[in-house]
Amino acid sequence: MKGTAFPDHRWAVHRGAPLPHDEAMDAQPVPYPFGDAVALQAHPRFAELRKSAAPVRVTMPYGGDAWLVTRYEQTRFVLSDPRFSRAAAAGADVPRGRPGFEPAGNLLAMDPPEHNRVRALVAKAFTGRRVELLRPRIQEIVDTLLDGIRPPADFASAVAWELPVLVIGELLGVPPGELPMVRECTETLVASGGTVTPADVTEARGKLAGALKTLIARRREEPADDLLTALAAARDEEDRLTDDELLMLGVALLAGGHESTANLTGSILVELLSDRERWTALVARPELVPSAVEELLRFVPLATVADFARIAREDLEIGGQAIRAGDAVLVQLDSANRDESVFPSAGEMDFGRKVNHHVAFGFGVHHCVGAPLARLELRVLLSTLVRRRPDLRLAISPEDIEWRRGGLLRGVSSLPVTW
Repeated sequence: MKGTAFPDHRWAVHRGAPLPHDEAMDAQPVPYPFGDAVALQAHPRFAELRKSAAPVRVTMPYGGDAWLVTRYEQTRFVLSDPRFSRAAAAGADVPRGRPGFEPAGNLLAMDPPEHNRVRALVAKAFTGRRVELLRPRIQEIVDTLLDGIRPPADFASAVAWELPVLVIGELLGVPPGELPMVRECTETLVASGGTVTPADVTEARGKLAGALKTLIARRREEPADDLLTALAAARDEEDRLTDDELLMLGVALLAGGHESTANLTGSILVELLSDRERWTALVARPELVPSAVEELLRFVPLATVADFARIAREDLEIGGQAIRAGDAVLVQLDSANRDESVFPSAGEMDFGRKVNHHVAFGFGVHHCVGAPLARLELRVLLSTLVRRRPDLRLAISPEDIEWRRGGLLRGVSSLPVTW
């Protein structure tokens, strides 16, 4: 990216030359988040910040101050440039939005070349072909879940939360009886505050790791046709995942493999059913489902607070703002996905959007490894719903929907529907 210039903002690296006077560092950092997440409404402050070329200095709920990036091209820059380190952001002493943190050695807290090695081994097991082979089983799970509900029904508890955890559970070979524990521990890992403490997060991570350690040992003795077996056997010539790498990777896949998709599923249904024109458009033209999923991923906000900081390795500049070596930088993905300079009429949902390079799954080397699985689940579910439940509708007013509180991710706590 050296020498690249974007038309709507600038960034530059200064080697040996003084950086411009840092007026933002003189100003008092802004408390963040800017307010409680309200349903699926984007906080108006983000639209204001996108009009400015420079990131804003914020005080995070945990770990101190950071730079918050809200624009699309700057977000992609931070997520892809090696001068921003994820490994340096491992541990508790880093600005973040939740009590929990990523431990050193986790794939999410690695930099190249270590990250490349582990990611390549994961990619050998978690291929697009393996994910596509799950389609019939995902379809079967969706049909079974829909067969089991009668109107009125709570779509959140009956479908949105069941589908992703059943899929990732089967993919990793987790016994069904342990899935409630997985959900409980994951909710603790992504809690953004409240009564959850760092000790609670450590305990939850330990429970997941303990369950996985037992499963890994079993799969090495009795291989099965699941992802955990494939990961345990994955190798590149003489290289393979260490026991610690496999364990932490399993925890990340188990937690990340259902929490985000479950919350997104409920929120997507809210968006679709709150506007009958959107729903009837998909019913009339089910071939739009794949593009609709991409637009919904772009449009629907997921995080209540930015997380997963990067640490600047050297002095550089973003949008004319000096970023010093050691500074933490966070990106607001849902704000980047509403950047009008990239997405015309970004505040409107358009299932026919021709170019949609959203960053809902991140960007660069840390692009979500589970993105193909999440896409497949959402596509199968929506395709099935518009076919089997064309008259699906909310059983209550959108204003009366109950939303989850105290978590890193937005989501409904219940979603009454009927048909």
